[in-house]
Amino acid sequence: MKWLLRIVLLIVALLVVAFLIFRTPDTDPAEMRAKYGGEPSQFVEIGDGVNVHLRDEGPKDAPAIILLHGSNADLHTWQPWVDALKGRYRVIRFDQVGHGLTGPDPNNDYSVANFVSDIDEVANKLGVETFVLGGNSMGGGHAVAYTLAHPDRVKGLILVDASGAPITKKSKGNIGFTLARTPVVNRIMNYVTPRSMIEKSLRETVSNQAIVTDAMVDRYWELLRYPGNRDATRRRFSGKWNTFSPEQMVKITVPALVIWGDEDRLIPVEAGLWYDKYLPNSRLVVYDGIGHLPHEEEAQRSAAYVAKWLDEMNLASAAN
Repeated sequence: MKWLLRIVLLIVALLVVAFLIFRTPDTDPAEMRAKYGGEPSQFVEIGDGVNVHLRDEGPKDAPAIILLHGSNADLHTWQPWVDALKGRYRVIRFDQVGHGLTGPDPNNDYSVANFVSDIDEVANKLGVETFVLGGNSMGGGHAVAYTLAHPDRVKGLILVDASGAPITKKSKGNIGFTLARTPVVNRIMNYVTPRSMIEKSLRETVSNQAIVTDAMVDRYWELLRYPGNRDATRRRFSGKWNTFSPEQMVKITVPALVIWGDEDRLIPVEAGLWYDKYLPNSRLVVYDGIGHLPHEEEAQRSAAYVAKWLDEMNLASAAN
């Protein structure tokens, strides 16, 4: 019996030592703001104690575009599109709760309804009445949900490998999202999230490996460890997945641009085909050899296509 107790104590001791060795602490908020929140960043309080990190660029009297990042990403993911569009459009992007420099929701509310409410509050705070709304992955699902809830405010919809389509084909996933969905393991990830795991997750997400630079990996790794973001990730992945129906899509009559990478491992291109089938006024663009982040993997080409699509909508004339 004594030997059994000694073995148990040895195992516990080894686990404690392993935890202390591999533990990755939270990042320092002040350092993260200095590194990722410089000009033209703003920090805007929108209610319920949420202080949103956002960037609002381009002419303030131009047609507005709001862009929503995907899960565990941040507003920096849209930089190529912002560079291409801000000369003629007002481009707004922000870190959604549980992400980036915005940090966790004070009430731990990561429901779709709360994300939709935040979009509305950001638009109200900035005095934007109507806008084109775009989103990638999780952000795309939030864009669809917002358009259904506030059809009078959305002039156009851009879906980039968006979540929400009720497809049956299983995705291959990636290590980060798989662990975030795994009970017990996801709690350990609140304290142990090695940089190598983040890099592997990113490389499994994209097909164009050239975009996965050291700076990109550092940003994802450091902002994931912004205080509260890791626990927010666990809570989000522990919740119920939101899906839409064909009946809901029929209600979205604004022009919709659906962009997809044909090698997306997380949300297969079949989801893009589903959106294009049921959205009444949609256009589908599929990029060969591209994964889950076409706005970064095929940055110039996708940004140019978005600019062309926006020009065709003639938003400036519609606003006059």
